[in-house]
Amino acid sequence: MLLSLKSTLTTWLTIALLSPGLPVAAADVRMSFGEKIPPFCFPETDSGIELEVIGEALAHRGHVLKPSYFPLARIPLAFKTGYVDASMTDLGEDLTHFGGHYGNPAVWYDNVFITLKEKNLTISKPEDLRGLTVLSFQGAIKRYPEWLQPVKDAGNYREENNQFLQALTLVRGRYDVVLSDRTIFKYNYARLKKGISGELNPVQEHRFVTLNLMDYRPVFRDKNIRDDFNAGLQHLRKTGRIQKIYDKYLGK
Repeated sequence: MLLSLKSTLTTWLTIALLSPGLPVAAADVRMSFGEKIPPFCFPETDSGIELEVIGEALAHRGHVLKPSYFPLARIPLAFKTGYVDASMTDLGEDLTHFGGHYGNPAVWYDNVFITLKEKNLTISKPEDLRGLTVLSFQGAIKRYPEWLQPVKDAGNYREENNQFLQALTLVRGRYDVVLSDRTIFKYNYARLKKGISGELNPVQEHRFVTLNLMDYRPVFRDKNIRDDFNAGLQHLRKTGRIQKIYDKYLGK
């Protein structure tokens, strides 16, 4: 009887270790996130669209997300130096050279140029930015050098970690153009509306690149955890949970 039980346990252990559908062991996953990108991340409450999607995807197979927050430019650096086990993004730098395994995109950042409508600007090619001042999120020049490097060379470019200030400086006319994710800017623009009396200057968006979801994939040091994350993410999409998380933060 004892031998039979031992044999059964050995069989189940072998199945658990060899099956790609079962995690070997649940783990705490330290992951780098941006510190100033609401509604995707709220460091003070460990919440936000991106944290909830990634956290729930990892939890599907027992892993626990442990977020660490950094200025955008330092997010991939925290991974490269081994400070974290995973990164929400690579900011345009290939992290496979540093032991990274890319997961499927959990959320995406739909970056556009934004200007005041009253300026009646058209931005469809890099040359259209000539002579204009541009305020962008940190690390943007690595992803869009053909658009932003000439602006920087002309002394008209700055990157800002706090993206609420992007909306504020644009409506006050301190910069001609802001480069931001559409959701982040709309969220911060709505915050401005609540905090400022009177009408805000209306803005317009200028799409300048085709959205590529593969640009915004999280990176994991452990391939098995990456695989567990992908399985959890597929479950969230299949059940409609991701849309519910978006609606929770965007008030729909």
